[in-house]
Order: sequence, then structure tokens, then C-alpha cells
Amino acid sequence: MAPVTLACLDLAGTTIGDIDMVERAFAEAIATQGIVPGTSAYARAMVHVHRSRGCPKIEVFRGIFPGNEAQAQAANLAFERSFESALERTGLVSLPGTVEALEKLRDNGIKIALISGFSRNTLSRVLSNLSWADMLDLALCPEDAGRGRPYPDMVLTAVLRLGIDDVRQVAVVGDSESDMLCGRRAGASLVVGVLTGVHSRERLISGGATHILDSFADFPALVLDSEPDTPETVTSAR
Repeated sequence: MAPVTLACLDLAGTTIGDIDMVERAFAEAIATQGIVPGTSAYARAMVHVHRSRGCPKIEVFRGIFPGNEAQAQAANLAFERSFESALERTGLVSLPGTVEALEKLRDNGIKIALISGFSRNTLSRVLSNLSWADMLDLALCPEDAGRGRPYPDMVLTAVLRLGIDDVRQVAVVGDSESDMLCGRRAGASLVVGVLTGVHSRERLISGGATHILDSFADFPALVLDSEPDTPETVTSAR
């Protein structure tokens, strides 16, 4: 395996822990379109949200409101307003060990790209709330690359912008099946699922994870060829 020179990291559920904030924003957004809690339509919509985590938010809403672009766009706008309002009230909480893990990667010359399903406007708000944003070499959203996850575009855009010689030098880390599919399709040598987010070990493996970790905090030990503190948490999924 080629040495890793670029780590592409997901946000909510991987490096930050504010999954509930995202879920509430989705619920509030679909409610503006008449799909309210307690109805079968709401239950179906939230199942779709869960299955589609990691994908661009507008694509999630297009799946909920097929054939109605105006409604999907309206729901997406409501999502952004809800999420950004929550950001202003509570800020963001990094998952334990995230900052230390980023420091280890940086100290060893590994570049770091954040890849997100948020719009550019929302991602900019997120970055302004991240205490460790200055450790990132790049932060991408679907608008920057053409397509979001599960397509490989954001990872490949990071490879091009950061001058990486070989896609096999890339590791992709995320908590959703779409993260795993994205990494596999991009040709990354390490596609690492973490269990701090939305999808189960089984879903991550079905998406193509090469390794499963308890959290991103264990990732530097894996990528730097040393043993993590709890080696039994690292399982090859090939």
C-alpha cells in the first residue's frame, strides 16, 4: 500500500458529534413542506434521510420530493436556515480526540481535506465555528466538485488541488455508507468507517470500508503504521 499523503474527512459523525442538530434540521425542513411528525409520510421521509446521510442535502430532498424541484429547493433552504440558526445558538462540538488526531497527521506531513454534503454557504458557517479549521488544507462541498457523495468527485478534486501524485495515497474517513462508496470509487487505498455516526458496521462494510474504527481518534495509528491503543477495534473489512 502506498504511503498516505492525503486524508479526506467527513464532518458530522466523524470529526464533530452534532448528528442530532442535522437530524432536527431535516425534520424542521420537511415540516415546512407539510410533512409533520406522527404521520407515515414523516416516517418514510426520515428513513430516507437516514439512508442518505453523507449525500448532498439538496439530493436528499429531491429524493423526498421526487419530480418537484421547487419543493426540494424550498426544503433545502429551510434546512440551511434551521441548521445555521442552531450553529449560532450552540456552536459545534468536536468528537473526543479529533484535534489530537489532526495534529498527529499534520506533524507527519499528511494533508487534510474536509469533504461535506453541506452547501458552500453552510460549510462556510461551519468552518467559522470550528476551532481547528486552520489545520485544514482544503474544505470542499459538492458545488466545488460537480457531484457530492457517493460519487468520487470531491475526493478527486482534493487530489488535484493538493497535488497528490496517486489516488492510492489517499485515505477517506467517514461514518456513512455514502462516504465508503465515495472512497472506493475514487480509488483510495484506505476507506475507513468510524462507529461514532449514523451507520452501523454492517452498512459501512457494505459500502466498501476497508477498515472499521471506533472513532477518528484511532485513525492516525492506522495510517502511520503503528498499533492503536485498542487494536481489536481495527478490523479489516476486505
